[in-house]
Amino acid sequence: MGSAGEVQALVTDPKLVEERRGQIVRAAVKLFSEDGYYTTTIQQIARQAGISTGLIYQYFRDKDDILFLSLKMVLDTYEHEIPSQLDGLTDPVERLCVSVWAYCHIVDRLREATVLAYRSTKSLRADRRVLIKDAETRTNRLIEKCIKACVDSGAMREVNDYMLAYQLVMFAHSWALKHWVLSERFSLERYIGEGIALLVEPYLTAKGRRALAAVGLRKRAFTSETLIGAEPKAEPATRRRKRTVT
Repeated sequence: MGSAGEVQALVTDPKLVEERRGQIVRAAVKLFSEDGYYTTTIQQIARQAGISTGLIYQYFRDKDDILFLSLKMVLDTYEHEIPSQLDGLTDPVERLCVSVWAYCHIVDRLREATVLAYRSTKSLRADRRVLIKDAETRTNRLIEKCIKACVDSGAMREVNDYMLAYQLVMFAHSWALKHWVLSERFSLERYIGEGIALLVEPYLTAKGRRALAAVGLRKRAFTSETLIGAEPKAEPATRRRKRTVT
């Protein structure tokens, strides 16, 4: 057995390995999410992926390998794509809001895999669970760093950056975990805006609120004010609240 993070393949062409593994992982995520990790078989994954069972064993040793790469794919995406969205941004409030925006968009794109991470991380080998937890912690630290920069710049009052970072992470994950009900009331952009209003705005100083308003005007609807007039998706007319700009 190799190191915990190593997934061995019999095929030596890196490009082919990447393509085939992506195909197999996508099929596995769907089945693991619908039927559960333990009841899903390699044969079912092969059928879903449109390949032979034997071919899977050219790229993975066992089902644990497939689950590990499925979860690692999600966390690698967080770790690599969120920082890329922050390139060129210098305002701390904007960086925090964009990090939340990017996180929620990744979760939306990988909803099944996000839910799978909650459901099946415990099914991994113990050494691989450690790697998954470490990867999640690195993304959380990125959010913490954005919060701390807001505090240091005077845009946000003193706050427990560790706790607030986890609240923002859980907010992003909730879009996948409770998508069945949240999507009936909110578009993704509206959901993000409401989250910023609940979890970021209350901690901002006057300086931070001015920065947040500027962010909303420049690019994305991060402030509650810019969301006025956009009613929740599919909300019954009798339950809609009139909202006014003050």
